[in-house]
Amino acid sequence: MDHASGSTLSPAVARELAVFKRGVVDLIEERELVERLAASHARGRPLRVKFGMDPSSPDLHVGHCVPLFKLRALQSLGHQIVLIVGDSTAMVGDPSGRNKLRPQLSREEVERNLATYVDQVAKVLDMSKTEVRRNSEWFDRMHFHDVLKLAARMTVARMIERDTFQKRMQENEPIGIHELLYPLMQGWDSVMIRCDLELGGTDQLFNLLRGRDLQREEGQPGQICFTTPLLNGLDGRKMSKSYDNSVALTDGPREMFGKIMSIEDAAMREWLTLLTSVSAEEIERLLTGHPREAKARLAEEITGFFHGKEAGCAAREAFDRQFRDKELPADIPVLAFPRAAGAEGIPLANLLKELGLEKSTSDARRSIEQGGVRLDGEVVRDPTAVVRAPEKEMLIQVGKRRFARVRG
Repeated sequence: MDHASGSTLSPAVARELAVFKRGVVDLIEERELVERLAASHARGRPLRVKFGMDPSSPDLHVGHCVPLFKLRALQSLGHQIVLIVGDSTAMVGDPSGRNKLRPQLSREEVERNLATYVDQVAKVLDMSKTEVRRNSEWFDRMHFHDVLKLAARMTVARMIERDTFQKRMQENEPIGIHELLYPLMQGWDSVMIRCDLELGGTDQLFNLLRGRDLQREEGQPGQICFTTPLLNGLDGRKMSKSYDNSVALTDGPREMFGKIMSIEDAAMREWLTLLTSVSAEEIERLLTGHPREAKARLAEEITGFFHGKEAGCAAREAFDRQFRDKELPADIPVLAFPRAAGAEGIPLANLLKELGLEKSTSDARRSIEQGGVRLDGEVVRDPTAVVRAPEKEMLIQVGKRRFARVRG
């Protein structure tokens, strides 16, 4: 039974409702969602699901992917995902969750960040089935009197009810007038694309509800609002590149796997629910078993999604060799990458000699060709392979007993 309407849900609507609700915090209103899903099935018209992303930084991390994974699941049901690229709102800056005035971005900065955004989103969504809209499409056409008309849609008293502004006023932190426009701009996006639902993080609920209000004022059905949690990072704080606690989408498979293995045990349920398609029953089974095995499954699922199943398996095997099976000694020396190599790098055989891991380049060549040399766990068989200075650190293994951590 649908507790909101008292009617019996069809199996198809019940299945879709479960997908919509998985991992969701707020759903306003479930009764309306049930009605729209039923109408969608009856008319053969998919629901338009809006998600907005401001290109405020060049890189995305897995925390950004929580709503994207939800959108992917809805896309697989046949609903239309509408991705709003906030090239206009990014220049204002979303005040949600901010305890200080956010620096305003120029259009040039936004465009630079935007260059990588869609490519990274495409790691999760099927972009051939995603409607992408820039909100400059309508905001750049607005005249000043249009902005004033939009601003008149809300009172200052109502706007400063939001906890973000309350906290900043209590702490005597400045609030820019332009910040008050942000929720109205985000809401106007919903009017312009006539969306049925909007998804955001829990910090976005105020903004989402403004869109619902504006749509109704414009004679449209008010959008259904639903939110997903904000994912904590590796240290338990909100995931943020500035905290150095994030897992970037651009991380390699081994780095990604290793970072995920370092999350707190208590975070595993949330990560499994929000970032994988593992069933609720399987999640319960994993969490009642050994924590390390559950975390390894989580890390393999996420790494495999972004880098391919084989890469996920390989990253898990490499991690097990390095940590569980304790193949690495505890006293590995740390060596500097040869400065003489320059930016162009140096052939692997020469690098081994320069680092003192082999007595001569001929010995190094022999070891490499026999499969006895590993770079970050991967066997390299080409003595002429050019190695460049690592951004952070590279592990070199020669045979079973010689190791070095090399830093650029």
